[in-house]
Amino acid sequence: MHHAIPIDASHRADDPQRDAERADGVHEIARNLAFKRLAIVNVVFFGEHGSGDREWVLIDTGAPGTANLIENAAARRFGPYSRPAAIILTHGHFDHVGTALQLAELWEAPIYAHQAEAPFLDGRERYPAPDRRVGGGVLSALSDLFPRGPVDLSDRLRWLPADGKVPGMPDWRWIHTPGHTPGHVSLWRELDRALIAGDAVITTSSESAYAVAVQRTELHGPPMYFTPDWNGARLSVETLAALDPALLVAGHGLALRGDTMRNALHRLARDFGRIAMPARGRYVSEEARARS
Repeated sequence: MHHAIPIDASHRADDPQRDAERADGVHEIARNLAFKRLAIVNVVFFGEHGSGDREWVLIDTGAPGTANLIENAAARRFGPYSRPAAIILTHGHFDHVGTALQLAELWEAPIYAHQAEAPFLDGRERYPAPDRRVGGGVLSALSDLFPRGPVDLSDRLRWLPADGKVPGMPDWRWIHTPGHTPGHVSLWRELDRALIAGDAVITTSSESAYAVAVQRTELHGPPMYFTPDWNGARLSVETLAALDPALLVAGHGLALRGDTMRNALHRLARDFGRIAMPARGRYVSEEARARS
């Protein structure tokens, strides 16, 4: 069984030479879109350089302990003391929500998420226990140690609007892509077919510490050890493949563009059970129905 589709790093969406010249760890992938890698996970910035106060948006907030890195990158990109119009969460796992409340309070900004994430973001519930037996690799083996909540963002938490619009991001819409979590969302801009996929699909192995360290470029389904609903995950990948994106930025790995990425995404959707799903595991035959 395969667990990934290899993709040559020449299809990355950023410009390595320009990124090196900038030397701030922010990867430009479109005129008003960039991402920053923070150890195992990416955060995404939407907005023009120097756009100023309330004219930009942060998508996901990294793991605990990275708030200063995000704050400094935002200040360099948008201007000192500039605050976002909103913080958007693709989902509430610890590596995507780790600094959300700290930054929201610092910036006096609202946090938006899908309402199906409510029990995990308002202090009521923990996410289902990970399955450390699937996927192989050091990070899978250590997944029992990863925080799974609950977190309480209630003071700043808002729900994404039912009409699909994304606060602070004109021309974008959110798409419900559950499976990895019940309220996982991806963000889509039809204008240039840009896709922010969160963890619905990722572009490096989240199970292997080596792959994460070197950013080995592969197209994967969602992280295996933290995915409790594989049927939902499959349907979500099919939804994203049907968009036929030109640009893909995920929660883990390099951003990719072009036909090779697009063909790999279609193959992942077509052969999801063979490529992306573990052969066995606690959530393979039935989604998590009880919190543990």
